Amino acid sequence: MAELHFKDLRDMLSQTEKKYSDEIAFKMKYRNEVVGIKYSKFIEDIKCLGSYFTTLNLENKRIGIFSENRYEWNVSYLATATSNMVVVPIDKALPENEFLSLVQRAQVEVLIYDKKHSPFVQKLVESSNSPVKYYIGMDDDFNQKIDEGRIILGRKDIKYNKIKIENDKPKFMLFTSGTTSTSKCVLLSHRNICSNIEGIADALDVTKDDTLLSFLPAHHTFECTAGFLYPVSVGAKIAFCEGLRHMVDNMKDFEVSAMISVPLLYEGIYKKLWKQIVKSKKEKQVKVALKASEALLKVGVDMRMQLFKQVHEALGGKMRLLVSGAAAITPEVAKGYNDFGFTMYQGYGLTETSPVVAVEKVDHVKNGSVGVPLKKIEVKIDEPDDTGIGEIMVKGPSVMLGYYNDEEATNKVLEHGWFRTGDLGRIDEDGYLFITGRKKDVIVLKNGKNVFPDELEVLVNKLPCVKESLVYGYTLEDGDVEIRAKIVYDKDEFVQEIGIMQDEEMYEMYMKKIKELNKKMPTYKYIRNLIITDEPLIKTTTNKVKRQEELKKILGK
Repeated sequence: MAELHFKDLRDMLSQTEKKYSDEIAFKMKYRNEVVGIKYSKFIEDIKCLGSYFTTLNLENKRIGIFSENRYEWNVSYLATATSNMVVVPIDKALPENEFLSLVQRAQVEVLIYDKKHSPFVQKLVESSNSPVKYYIGMDDDFNQKIDEGRIILGRKDIKYNKIKIENDKPKFMLFTSGTTSTSKCVLLSHRNICSNIEGIADALDVTKDDTLLSFLPAHHTFECTAGFLYPVSVGAKIAFCEGLRHMVDNMKDFEVSAMISVPLLYEGIYKKLWKQIVKSKKEKQVKVALKASEALLKVGVDMRMQLFKQVHEALGGKMRLLVSGAAAITPEVAKGYNDFGFTMYQGYGLTETSPVVAVEKVDHVKNGSVGVPLKKIEVKIDEPDDTGIGEIMVKGPSVMLGYYNDEEATNKVLEHGWFRTGDLGRIDEDGYLFITGRKKDVIVLKNGKNVFPDELEVLVNKLPCVKESLVYGYTLEDGDVEIRAKIVYDKDEFVQEIGIMQDEEMYEMYMKKIKELNKKMPTYKYIRNLIITDEPLIKTTTNKVKRQEELKKILGK
């Protein structure tokens, strides 16, 4: 774990340049060969693009970045941030109308984009009310702009070098999940983000010898802060995933040792690992090895790498650290990875907190929890019930400045420096934070009992061939609320493992399984009805379920 301190991202980059110039910053494929880009080139490109920006007189103006995860995205982000302009990372998966709306809302004056999104950009060019004054295509004139900046630097034009960062001013505009007409725009400062990087560095042990796989969308604050800026601060290497179906090959080719992602991905990989174990008829052998490994660990002997060599090879052979965030991971899955010899940490955060609030770390692991708060972060539970569950509130230097052009929404969530997360949780006697769900998602029954959907979904997801589920409350004619579930099953897996069934037969089978689950729970938590489908739930680009949209679809609203 690194001890880091910097006042802004410009200062962070300066420290990285001094320590890691000769280290590889990025790994990528060129003609099927892995090539590396050193930090010296990366930082030079940032300075060149930043120098070009100074010729446009854009201080405090908004620069939008709209592309797939790639080297040019990272250069653009830090060139903008170190030039005292405002960074607007744009979700690459937005539909056209929402993209146009976001650019208008943020008043983006420079748009940096890739070829894939050129049709969207052309709509802006043709628009009569577009705020964009300059367009920079990553596949067209990006390198030209860097060359122009290099000429400026060669003339000893030190305008870029003299820039002073306003580290407490809003310099990052991040849009939360949802449509751009309803999503909030979070305002963050250099101080917000840098304090979070420092906290992450204190909790995790990534070094210059590690290679991280960049998989989550770069615009998302979890990937941007934890998967990009943090590795840069410690001189680690970043490799861009070529897509889900290439992930395993990328892990091997890039010699990936660490990864930051979401539960859905990790749970899917874990399920496939066990399917392969069963398919190879080694299930009994592996279970015996797990028991032996557990016994050896109790006496201080770690043989997991040797005992589960094939499992490690399935993830490239170099993987050691897996960090999960954005939603709760099934405790059994987290434990399973650790049992196989991987270090899996679960974390918790929000866009409004830059984003990480808490994370597990060495000597601070408790199954089911998201660890303890980062240094300089305070967490408390507001109005806890008799089980200790209440709304999670956060205070510290990484808490946002507020929502852009929305004083009312800002005042609702910020109280004397404390941020109301809208999440429910509890803190145990050892200071570990446990997340129980979203405040707005709690199902309140007629008798006043509260049901947390996340808790039940974990159980439902363990049923045969279930990919994911959604538990919700259905209001009956008498005003009472009935607990129901929507199950998304894996069609191919179902046919392979169970066979072909009629809809009625499938409903009866799953309902029988649900009744078995019900017997293990209090009566008020019983799931009374089901919807069964093979269509995925509606999700954000980071694979979080859009619960409210899914409910509207279910209830026909």
